[in-house]
Amino acid sequence: MTAIDTHTIQDAQREERRARLFTRINKADKWFKVLGLSWLTPMLRAAVGDNPKAQVKEIWKLLGVPLVAIAAFLMFWATLAPTVQTSLGAIPGPGKVWEEAVGLHQDALQKGEQERAFAARVDERNQRLIEAGRADEVKDIPFTGAPSYYDQIWTSIQTVFFGFLLATVVAVPLGIIAGLSPVANAAMNPLVQIFKPVSPLAWLPIVTMIVSAVYVSNDGLFAKSFIVSAVTVTLCSLWPTLINTSLGVASIDRDLVNVGRVLKLNTRTKITKLVLPSALPLIFTGLRLSLGVGWMVLIAAEMLAQNPGLGKFVWDEFQNGSSSSLARIMVAVLTIGIIGFILDRIMFALQSLFTFSNNR
Repeated sequence: MTAIDTHTIQDAQREERRARLFTRINKADKWFKVLGLSWLTPMLRAAVGDNPKAQVKEIWKLLGVPLVAIAAFLMFWATLAPTVQTSLGAIPGPGKVWEEAVGLHQDALQKGEQERAFAARVDERNQRLIEAGRADEVKDIPFTGAPSYYDQIWTSIQTVFFGFLLATVVAVPLGIIAGLSPVANAAMNPLVQIFKPVSPLAWLPIVTMIVSAVYVSNDGLFAKSFIVSAVTVTLCSLWPTLINTSLGVASIDRDLVNVGRVLKLNTRTKITKLVLPSALPLIFTGLRLSLGVGWMVLIAAEMLAQNPGLGKFVWDEFQNGSSSSLARIMVAVLTIGIIGFILDRIMFALQSLFTFSNNR
């Protein structure tokens, strides 16, 4: 074999490896977009030698511009904040807010250690009772300390998902019925248009009175405040899913409907095999909107229902009125926004898994 042949084979192997890398990068690009990390794609392409100049421009557009915008916002915030006075003092700048965020993190770690130490003492107590032959006195004693910031975040996430699942269970079947039946759609539409604009602050007193009348337990995850907040989220967030499901079902290809008639499919098969697959993109769009609405509604609901989540944290800090309260409230605001973004990305990831929609 000549030297020329050897170089030709090596070049061919290199090109084959590059082609495989580009294929993998293109497959990964879909998930980078889902996760909000689309700037990774041009970085990887530039790393394997795909027109570095063009990829640098793409990196600047996808990563550089957002970072510059964030930096400009932080500079504007830091400059303007000291000039704005409130009843709790000047608006805290980014540095003060960061200090409070670190403080909340450290406080959460400390409370976690206290809770673990308390649980260990309870276990030791129960073990001594068992060894002494007094097993009937063994009991699980809950930790009664104040929840940490992370506990409050977790409570809010649980509440919004519980309310969102209730809304989905109600809205999707009603949307399918409305989409399949013009009569049902005509019957539901006035009710949807009347109740859709109602504020959570208007629903909350009604929900509170109903829950107080029919729900007697106040222990564990399903405390009254949890149920009140979750049901309020349900009532305010089901409408986007209902409307989009109805629209998606009503707009499916008429040829599919005719095929179902020709094959004499029963209603269940028609819905599961024809209707739902065609309507899924719009259904998921409704679900994303509903989850976003539910997350916004939740904070107001928790404030008034005193469910121990982020809403109650904001309300307690407002009532506290200390010098650090405003900075802590701003930490909560940023937390709410970041979690809202993550929830939307989760729904978009599910949409990408189950549909062929290219919506962003």
